[in-house]
Amino acid sequence: MNQTTAHAPTAAGPASTEAHAEGQHHPIKLYLVVWGWLFVLSLFSYLVDYFHFQGYLRWSLILIFMMLKAGLIVAVFMHMAWERLALTYAILLPPLAVLVFVALMVAESNHTLLTRMMFLGPDG
Repeated sequence: MNQTTAHAPTAAGPASTEAHAEGQHHPIKLYLVVWGWLFVLSLFSYLVDYFHFQGYLRWSLILIFMMLKAGLIVAVFMHMAWERLALTYAILLPPLAVLVFVALMVAESNHTLLTRMMFLGPDG
C-alpha cells in the first residue's frame, strides 16, 4: 500500500495555505535572541539590588526592566508582534487606561489630603 497522498487544494487556494504555514513558523534564532535579552535584563535587575541603589532610582530601574521584559515576552512568546493591530490595541489599551486612571486617583488623593490637612490640621 502506498502511503504517499496528494493533498487536495483547499477552497481558499494554495496561496492561503502557504501564507498560513509561513506565518506560523519563526526562526529559532529569534527566540534565542529574546531569551538572551531577557537574561541580560534580569541581570540588570539583579544588579540594581547588588549595587544598593535606593529611593526613586531603584524603583524606576526595577520597573523599567520589568516592563521591558514583559514587553518582550508578550511581543515574541505570545506572538503579539504578528497579530493584527486591532487585537494588539484591544489587549494593550485597557491596562494603559487603568494606569492613567490610577495616576488620576493618586493626584486626587494628594489634593484631598492637602485640603484636609489645611482645614482640619495635621491631626484631623
